[in-house]
Amino acid sequence: MKGQFPIERFQSIRTPFYYYDTELLRKTLNTIKEETSRHEGFVVHYAVKANANPKLLRIIREAGLGADCVSGGEIETCLKAGFPCNKIVYAGVGKSDWEINLGLDSDIFCFNVESIPELEVINELANAKCKTARVAFRLNPNVGAHTHANITTGLAENKFGIAMRDMMAVINEASQMKNIRVVGLHFHIGSQILDMSDFEALCNRVNDLQQELERHRITLEHINVGGGLGVDYQHPNRMPIPEFKDYFDTYAKKLKLRPGQTLHFELGRSIVAQCGSLITRTLYIKKGATKQFAIVDAGFPDLIRPALYQAYHKIENISSNEPKETYDVVGPICESTDVFAKQIDLDGTRRGDLLAIRSAGAYGEIMASQYNCRQLPLGYTNDDL
Repeated sequence: MKGQFPIERFQSIRTPFYYYDTELLRKTLNTIKEETSRHEGFVVHYAVKANANPKLLRIIREAGLGADCVSGGEIETCLKAGFPCNKIVYAGVGKSDWEINLGLDSDIFCFNVESIPELEVINELANAKCKTARVAFRLNPNVGAHTHANITTGLAENKFGIAMRDMMAVINEASQMKNIRVVGLHFHIGSQILDMSDFEALCNRVNDLQQELERHRITLEHINVGGGLGVDYQHPNRMPIPEFKDYFDTYAKKLKLRPGQTLHFELGRSIVAQCGSLITRTLYIKKGATKQFAIVDAGFPDLIRPALYQAYHKIENISSNEPKETYDVVGPICESTDVFAKQIDLDGTRRGDLLAIRSAGAYGEIMASQYNCRQLPLGYTNDDL
């Protein structure tokens, strides 16, 4: 669907750059609001690590979502973008003192705590400020997810979370700390999950844990199940908005919330991935002995996912209607991994043609680097052009 791109306006912009369809983003956010409104107590936080472009953050904040942050810098960015302090959650396995102090000074909603040493530091820093820190314990449910090994986070072998067997010991220890208030449990089993049975397995584990807590006469206010819902990288045009209905319905049917409990979600990729594309210009067509290469001006410093995860992104030549030819699409970096796709069919491609690397709104611009002293790619929206 080349018509979705303002190609004429692209011609005057230096490539590579990210282009965001804010109309699609708003439709996605409206779908989330519609689906969660059907379930009492469902609260959605946007996982800022997916994309912190300030224009997108403003739209997400205006839609009423909270923010899930994993660094002090993300907290600062969200405060600048106008997210209310009481809608900011701070997660992460390695929180430094200044970041914890920032969260305390900002009176954020809660810290998702991943270890007893971290809990002790938060208590100490909160005591120095005469504050009470709200915390949720991130438990490692030892639930596998049908996704890439590098983005699975819920197995016992992963670095994330507290072992389930230690749950009561940690809660008991926290109850002795005068500057800590335990408000919930937190989970996250991985990313780019499309099999709802993975989320059902998490629901079953949470249900068991809640029963155990009740045997000790403990009921917590909030359950946070993280995010993880994937998107269709193969067919971004056919399915631009993920299956939010199935996702939220799974939790509504399978998770047994207690009266008054709220259920929190931390969605990132599923909100922003499909609205973003990396626009790159073809520099050369190089014919090799057995294949031909479309050499473009974007490289893995601009979009690292294919090199890091062998991730697939659909690529379209938005400048051409010529008969299709087969190419390896590669970047200019002197690394063998600087490849966006191998042996793919594109409309006949020539020097100067613009290619759109689709579904790049999540973990694209935010992960860009200046390797080779390259400039960071800029981000534009359809509102800008």
